[in-house]
Amino acid sequence: MRRNELLKKKKKFKRRIFRVRKKIFGTTERPRLVVNRSLRNMYAQLVDDTTGKTLTTVSTLSPEIRDKTAGKTKTEQAGLVGELIAQKAKQFKIEQVVFDRRGYRYQGRVKALADSARKAGLKF
Repeated sequence: MRRNELLKKKKKFKRRIFRVRKKIFGTTERPRLVVNRSLRNMYAQLVDDTTGKTLTTVSTLSPEIRDKTAGKTKTEQAGLVGELIAQKAKQFKIEQVVFDRRGYRYQGRVKALADSARKAGLKF
């Protein structure tokens, strides 16, 4: 990809992030569940936007999951991240969240994370 095309692609992604982000806001009772993905790993955070603080975070690099991810597909690893973020949310007595998919489409790994978080008890 040429440099100019890559810059256009990043600009479009940023635009999608802002378009999604302007519609949602996390509070203390209902924080924002932010999903971020890279080529190898999946990350999830619970963010309270009123104070601007991250309550908890989970990724495929977390020690709780790292040994379980060996030999699994990236979609299955995203499911494990969703289950663990739901468990950590329950420790903070959080039942409901606002789902922030950032600029990513709701499919594949993002959907797997969301579905497993719902199965583990989070409501969104």
